[in-house]
Amino acid sequence: MNKNFLCLITLLLFSVVKGYTQQNDRLTMGQVINMARDQSPFSKRAETAKENSYWEYRRFKSDFNPQLRLVGQGPEYNNAFVRTPQPDGSIRFQPVDQINPRLSLELEQPLPWTGGQISVNSNLSYFEQFGGNSSTLWRGSPFNIFLSQPLFAFNPLKWDKKTEPLRYEESKREYVEEVESISREAARRFFDYLDAQINLQIADFNLANNDTIYRIEQGRYNIGTTSRDKLLQVELQLLRSEQAVAQAKLDLETSGLRLRSYIGFNDEQIPRLALPEDIPEFEVNYGEALDYAQRYRSDYLAFQRRKLEAERDVAQARGQIFETTLTATFGLNDSGSDAIDVYSTPQNEQRFNLGFAIPLVTWGRNEARMKSALANQRLQDYTIAQDEQNFEQEILTQVRQFEMLRTQLKISKKSDEVARERYEVAQNRYLIGKIDITNLNIALNEKDEAKRSYISALRDFWTAYYQLRELTLYDFNEKRLLYTPDE
Repeated sequence: MNKNFLCLITLLLFSVVKGYTQQNDRLTMGQVINMARDQSPFSKRAETAKENSYWEYRRFKSDFNPQLRLVGQGPEYNNAFVRTPQPDGSIRFQPVDQINPRLSLELEQPLPWTGGQISVNSNLSYFEQFGGNSSTLWRGSPFNIFLSQPLFAFNPLKWDKKTEPLRYEESKREYVEEVESISREAARRFFDYLDAQINLQIADFNLANNDTIYRIEQGRYNIGTTSRDKLLQVELQLLRSEQAVAQAKLDLETSGLRLRSYIGFNDEQIPRLALPEDIPEFEVNYGEALDYAQRYRSDYLAFQRRKLEAERDVAQARGQIFETTLTATFGLNDSGSDAIDVYSTPQNEQRFNLGFAIPLVTWGRNEARMKSALANQRLQDYTIAQDEQNFEQEILTQVRQFEMLRTQLKISKKSDEVARERYEVAQNRYLIGKIDITNLNIALNEKDEAKRSYISALRDFWTAYYQLRELTLYDFNEKRLLYTPDE
């Protein structure tokens, strides 16, 4: 009878272990990552930032294109007494009752090579005086060319043409990096929820296991083969298991909420997760990883842009020392009592102007502005040099860490298998009375700790995998670029 009882208990415990280790999972890490990329609020924000950068670049490109506009002023009506100088030098206030509308068609073209601007326009204005001295006058320019050219000045278009394409290219690469960052964060939250699920499985298993052991110890106590102390020890272990189950359920709910909110999962219940144990086998060479990072990472483009911006600031400080602008106008204009008079025999119109502002005494302001720009340029050079070293060090650290994590993962997986097998042996020995409850609990804790270490090693490996993709914009597993410049 005693032998049958022990066999029954053994079968019961093995069925619990089987239920614990059997996987009915449905949702994989890849599916979670794809959800985060496709529908999470963070992916929408990244797409919006990418779109905003695109339109900013389009605006920059449009600055170099001609602009055609129609400028008008509605009928300006004036009925008042105005101050009118007389031939003898006296002043009289004369009543006026007049209307004066204007219309102009203008075509403007920036000159990116020189920083100037050339425009062509045609305008027409009408004036009519009412009252006793009524009169009508049309005035206009059928054709007019205007040139405005700063001399020795800072040319913003020239520098924008160097920096803005780099900035736009940065934004496209930053978008890909942001997607990989979303993948990494989704994987991290996937493992948070997976940890909670496995912890709940462990807690449920331990509760069922400790309940069974408590019943066994009660039977042994009743027949006098165990002590009251050991029975109380098992009962305390059972109470702790009930507390662990309650905490594990709360942790599962909390991590589930965080995962759902991040990936945009609408269902109230997240399916059980599958362990991503299919580890890809590939080698990562530091030189190759650094080469990909330097060619495709946004940070490396940012180094070039920051150097150009520092040079631009120096050029701007130098261009502010002298302010000289040349303006010239050539066209045809005329006036008459009818609109046709403006276009029948127009007369030449020519204007030329050279304006300048040369500082004589600035009490060191120009020198300070120039020295500040030069000092900032040197500071940028030092900062960028340090950032480039940090950039290379980050790649080196990640490559070395990745290989170490792969080794740790293999060790953790083997430790999990050994700990699980050891617990099964200890469990069998406990049932036949070869070891006490203390040694069984030690084996149980080692089994649980080995399982958690294995999950932690999986987490570290996969987050490092997606971080390596983010740092190099290259997938070493599939041997493909995550971004190409012609996108």
